[in-house]
Amino acid sequence: MEKDMQEVMRKAEVLIEALPYIQRFNRKIIVVKYGGSAMSNEELQKNVIKDVTLLKLVGFKPIIVHGGGKEISRWVGKVGKEAKFVNGLRVTDEETMEIAEMVLNRVNKSLVTMVQELGVKAAGVSGKDGGLLKVDKKYSDGQDIGFVGDIKEVDAKILYDLLDNDFLPIVAPIGLDDNFETYNINADDAACAIAKAVGADKLVFLTDIEGLYRDINDKSTFISRLTASDAEKLIDSGIIGGGMLPKLNNCTSAIQNGVSRVHILDGRVPHCLLLEIFTKEGIGTAIIADDDNLAVGVRRDQFCPEH
Repeated sequence: MEKDMQEVMRKAEVLIEALPYIQRFNRKIIVVKYGGSAMSNEELQKNVIKDVTLLKLVGFKPIIVHGGGKEISRWVGKVGKEAKFVNGLRVTDEETMEIAEMVLNRVNKSLVTMVQELGVKAAGVSGKDGGLLKVDKKYSDGQDIGFVGDIKEVDAKILYDLLDNDFLPIVAPIGLDDNFETYNINADDAACAIAKAVGADKLVFLTDIEGLYRDINDKSTFISRLTASDAEKLIDSGIIGGGMLPKLNNCTSAIQNGVSRVHILDGRVPHCLLLEIFTKEGIGTAIIADDDNLAVGVRRDQFCPEH
């Protein structure tokens, strides 16, 4: 009986710990970029959707921006083509673009269904809907990589309308250029552009790593928080490489354009979103503005609920 009561009290303490964060972010917009392994594992997928749905139910205004890279590569392989990448960007010819749009729309409606099964209204849109994402053709170091879009404008009206009508928007990263040609967009880029356009309080990247390390081979160099200017120094130092480099560039760009906090989380950890947002310690890397009142070097359990 005593053990049962301890367990009940522990649960109560968790709820009380979450309360200041719920109050702090009530009615605030949070953009969640969802992709990677968490998207290809059904159990993790359900956990992510439960987390985002819970955020909606406790007063947040979440927007999901999803990828679908692994699924796109699988379907590209099915038609006998080989997936090609240049500097982390998918080379997208006309046939690959058709496959990408098909897969992303399929993923989009699957996520809508999962959210609605949990009792929350969701609406799936692509960047083509309502002129949400307008793009120019993107080049990678001067190379033509096909139908890959570089976002030049975000018309967030459709997202505001959905949020105001109590929907959870779920966005597929596809856009149109001035000639109404369809382009594939890197999901990180789309999430960052949308977060800036809607004035999001938080932007969260669900990734396949725990967060940032000064040395990826040394787990003791994990960075739990850093300022945008420190992030820029890391980029300039050449320490950060691979797929994390454009992600970190997006993080600093978001902070410099008014997003309060950016979080890099391991989407493979069940309920990582809730652990990061509703607990004092957090589990990922938080990137903050230079004038944020959370000083670098302070442990997360030493500051008030602002992370």
